[in-house]
Amino acid sequence: MATYVLVHGAGSDSWYWHLVTAELVGRGHDVVAPDLPVADESAGLAEYTEAVVRVIGDREDLIVVAQSMAGFTAPLVCERVPVTLLVLLAAMVPAPGESPGQWWGATGHEQARRELDEREGRDPDAPFDPEVTFLHDVPQDVREQLFARGGGVQADRPFADPWPLAEWPDVPTRFLLCQDDRFFPSGFQRRIAEERLGITADEMPGGHLPALARPLDLVERLEEYRRGRG
Repeated sequence: MATYVLVHGAGSDSWYWHLVTAELVGRGHDVVAPDLPVADESAGLAEYTEAVVRVIGDREDLIVVAQSMAGFTAPLVCERVPVTLLVLLAAMVPAPGESPGQWWGATGHEQARRELDEREGRDPDAPFDPEVTFLHDVPQDVREQLFARGGGVQADRPFADPWPLAEWPDVPTRFLLCQDDRFFPSGFQRRIAEERLGITADEMPGGHLPALARPLDLVERLEEYRRGRG
């Protein structure tokens, strides 16, 4: 069995993983899902990394799964502790010296998002609506639980931090995109995985939040990765 380290994205917390955690624990795995200091304006990428490393402790046989913005943090964790496999899930992939705030323009994200909205009949200039962008495939009962919890605060501080590594860490890495992602369109993600990691992205159905919308499907993909170890 393995230790899964589940790292949430911006404006989120460990609850995002609760359905995946329950399934993995039921299969006999150890699971840690740290809460990053997303509301703390004094916390940057170093503090995010420290929060993950602290929760890992002396655990071994680590499979790190990084959702969305955690693509900036997870490689830094891999520099601190021995990681067996890194899985990027609908994730940002940083370039050396690039901050999360710079990533959007450097990758052409806005153009890709607009083109997808236009193809699918949505107004690309409409006000941001999380239900349209993030929750369109999340079951209603899970949506209600999410809204009842409140939260969703994300400090600006980490978006200013340049990614400090000179190159991607020497860790087997898989990239899993979501085919119906309205935030990080699938074609955009395929290009980023190829350009920045030199790998072909794997794909699963669903939108940007698969741990809430398709937890069992996601666990099956993670378990396939574990058995093949990348």
